[in-house]
Parts: sequence; C-alpha cells; structure tokens
Amino acid sequence: MDVSYDGTDFSGWARQPGLRTVQGVLEDALAKQPPGASVPKSVVVAGRTDAGVHAAAQVLHLDVARLAGKTSSGRVSVDERGIPDLERMCRRWNRLLPRDVRVLGARVAPPGFDARFSAVRRHYLYRVSDAPWGADPLRRYDTLAWGHSLSIDLMNEAAKSLLGLQDFAAFCKQREGSTTIRELQHLVWRRTGSHAIEAEVSADAFCHSMVRSLVGALLQVGDGRRTAEWPAALLAGGVRDSAVAPAHGLTLMAVDYPPDAELAARAELTRNTRTPRS
Repeated sequence: MDVSYDGTDFSGWARQPGLRTVQGVLEDALAKQPPGASVPKSVVVAGRTDAGVHAAAQVLHLDVARLAGKTSSGRVSVDERGIPDLERMCRRWNRLLPRDVRVLGARVAPPGFDARFSAVRRHYLYRVSDAPWGADPLRRYDTLAWGHSLSIDLMNEAAKSLLGLQDFAAFCKQREGSTTIRELQHLVWRRTGSHAIEAEVSADAFCHSMVRSLVGALLQVGDGRRTAEWPAALLAGGVRDSAVAPAHGLTLMAVDYPPDAELAARAELTRNTRTPRS
C-alpha cells in the first residue's frame, strides 16, 4: 500500500496507547472490513516517522488470507486468485480514514516483499525558510521558519564530509540493540525561491532522528554560528549533539526497492545487518 499523510496532528507513525498515530488510524480503518473479509493484525512500514513528520509516499505491507468468492454480505468481490478489488477497497479505506491520511494505491506484493527490509533507499525532503518574517503562511505546517540568512554553499560544503557508509551515532537517538551505521548517499541543499530552501537527503536507511540531526547541524553552519568542518568533527567524535531540527519541516518523499527477483535476498541481508544477535 502507498500512503500519504500530514503528520501535524499525529504522535508519529507507530501505534501508542492513548495517542493518535498514523498506524493506529490506518489499522482501525483496515479492521472495518465487510463481514467475512480478512483483518490484518498489524501493518509493516518502510520507515517509522517521528511525531510531526509528513509522508508524500510512505510504503507498507500487510498479510491477509485469500478470499473464496464473495463474502457473506456480498460486498467484496474477488478474482480467481482470491484477491479483492483493491481499487474499490482503496476508495472504501479513504472514506473511513481522516482527511490527513490517504491511501494512494494498493496492489498484491511480489513474493519476498517486505516494506521495511526489502527497501534499498529512502528519500526525505526538509523545507526551510530563511525569510526574516518566517515561513509562507500557506507552508507553515511543512516548512521551518529559521529567521536567519543561510548560505547554501557552506551547507553543501559541510554536507560532503558526511556522505558514505559511516557510524552516525553523533546524529542518532540510539536505541538499544540497533546499529547506527548507515550509508548516507545524497545530501544536497538548494534554494527554490528567494527565501525558500530544501535539503534532499537519501540513505539506505535512517536511524532515529538522523535526518533532523543532520539538518540541525548544517543549519548552524549555514547561518555562520559553526564552521563547515564542525559536522564532520561531530561525526568523528561519535557523541550526539543537541542540534536537532524540528519535525514539521521533514517529509518522506519516496522509498526505492530492487527488482522483484531480488526482494527476498535484500530483505534477508537487511535483517541480518539491522537486527540484534543473541
């Protein structure tokens, strides 16, 4: 399933007791199936976004049983494989979902597909305004108002030293048993308007708060408070700094997957790399 959401009023992706989360509202909608339809217990997502982070193209998968013919109510038609009309199901899910979440499409996954572990790359966009008056009012929910003039050249110079396969412990909120080694493949700043700035960030995967920490450090370079060498020194030191950019400027833009024949192998490789060993 391909999903888009405005993260403003969500406490992140992951379901949490008593909190409004993207996973929570999606699973609640999926559970409201016609009688006889299969209800998944949980969904698996490509990237668990933090509270306030948006997604233009999140990817998730769920396991359901094949259906035999129509359900007892006759409201779900299936094909010869036992697969329901997914276009019709998408319309149904979107009627059930709140307006800040949309299911963009659904399809039968190829064998071996795992939304999280089969992914080879995630792409994020961070939007900033360096106008003295703040962000455009129409973009205030997805753009950080920095309020200080920023040098794109300095930020791009500093970003070059962060690329590659490295230990990003200095830019991650560490979780017990998880690795902080990631391959940062692309980090480029560009000015899209007189005061509008975007950072394009891509990696094989990101650890907790990694993009926001990278952006926060580079913004301090861009406004002159830090030198272009400072982010690289942070990386080498391995100690997390407090420079973390606010969540609302960040949007997950895309997730890349290998060819179908390589999905299972990619998932197995990623699981062996990212999951703790006993």
